[in-house]
Amino acid sequence: DPDPQPIALDNEINDFVWSGLNSEYYWQADVPNLADTKNDVQNDYYTYLNSYNNPEDLFESLLFDYGHTDRFSWFIDDYDEQNASFRGVTDSFGFEFGLARVSSTSNDVIGYVTYVVPNSPAADANMKRGDVFNVFNGTTLTLDNYRVVNAYYTDNTISLGFATIQNGNVVSNNKNETLNVREVIENPVHYYDIITNGSGTKIGYLVYNGFKYTFHQELNDVFGDFKNQGIQELVLDLRYNGGGSVLTSAYLASMIYATPSSSSVFGKLIYNSKHSSDNSYYPFFNDGNIYNIDGFKTGEFLINRLNTLTKLYVIVSGDTASASEMIINGLRGQNLDVVLIGETTYGKNVGSYTVYDSPDFSSNNVNPNHTNAMQPITFQIFNAKDQSDYTQGFTPQHEVIEYVSEMKQFGDLQEPLLKAALDVISGQTPRIQDTKSLKLETELLTTSFAKRQFSKEMYQLEDEIR
Repeated sequence: DPDPQPIALDNEINDFVWSGLNSEYYWQADVPNLADTKNDVQNDYYTYLNSYNNPEDLFESLLFDYGHTDRFSWFIDDYDEQNASFRGVTDSFGFEFGLARVSSTSNDVIGYVTYVVPNSPAADANMKRGDVFNVFNGTTLTLDNYRVVNAYYTDNTISLGFATIQNGNVVSNNKNETLNVREVIENPVHYYDIITNGSGTKIGYLVYNGFKYTFHQELNDVFGDFKNQGIQELVLDLRYNGGGSVLTSAYLASMIYATPSSSSVFGKLIYNSKHSSDNSYYPFFNDGNIYNIDGFKTGEFLINRLNTLTKLYVIVSGDTASASEMIINGLRGQNLDVVLIGETTYGKNVGSYTVYDSPDFSSNNVNPNHTNAMQPITFQIFNAKDQSDYTQGFTPQHEVIEYVSEMKQFGDLQEPLLKAALDVISGQTPRIQDTKSLKLETELLTTSFAKRQFSKEMYQLEDEIR
């Protein structure tokens, strides 16, 4: 037989998608179409790739148990935009929010602001945590239409109509704001304070909203203040922290854990069988790297380690994920008593690095013809006791739900989650919330973190890999 006519490849990005996942993907061995033999016969391989018009469709078809086991990998349209996001630089309105049904008997939906980034469009509009809006881009929100809020992720301008809650009813207050997107740099060290309780115990309180590797110095400075002021307890508020850099997570753990030895392990990273020689661990560090907002290393710092803590109190929610959960798991692996207050965490024990279209899948010699890349799961994370079984999330010892009607500013001693943590520290039982007495018996529908790409990430920086 004459040789068959060679089949042309329609889209080179499809070849990159298959090759990158075949090499790097954590669950490669579990996906039949990622078998090493799949590209043995070029015509068959190209025919297979050509059956996908859209590289992202091919990518999703190759994920293991997509939406369940792997609900984390994603395809990248523009890797420069993603890298900026990892550094804390985004085009943003500068606020996060939740959406809630007003009550189980109402179809009305409200948005409520969970926090505002300083020096952002929302901050300029004097928006603050706890503000309630019930109109979005001119639409009064209901169960049937609240997805209009998705324009928050895509549009350059949005308008909000604000309301107040009076006796369980949502009443418009005639305040309206129009916000325009702009570049926002978010320092994840959102708020901190030192609280002295009734028995004279000094308690550090830190609201930390993302493991951004470009803000190591700011994080370390807070711990320097905690150390200088002699705090005896620490409340770490990760309720809005979806994760970030593994290295930053290890630095934070190193600031918290009093007694590491040189051989103490914070986290172990296990890759697929093709890269098992890269399996590695993160220690507790004595010093760390400083990176500027452009992601370049500019110096080093000595870790401000608290050497008094025997317990850690962590405020958590369903948005607490990945690198945040690594803190909990990694410190429990060293027998530190980690006490959780809030709601069950997200449950992400795997992480990734960016896979580029280049000979070794790094950002060196990247294909100049497109800006696509991939963020597939590439490793699972374990603690020193080889524990990694938290895909259902970590259940708090003290369940406290954040209700809109009880929302207070960070650091307010009556803010329900902080108050519960302070009660536990002083040996009291946190009060059981009486949902009937909460004027607005809200039912959470979603949060702004839930839909955003990159929001529950745990990633390695390129200079940490291989």
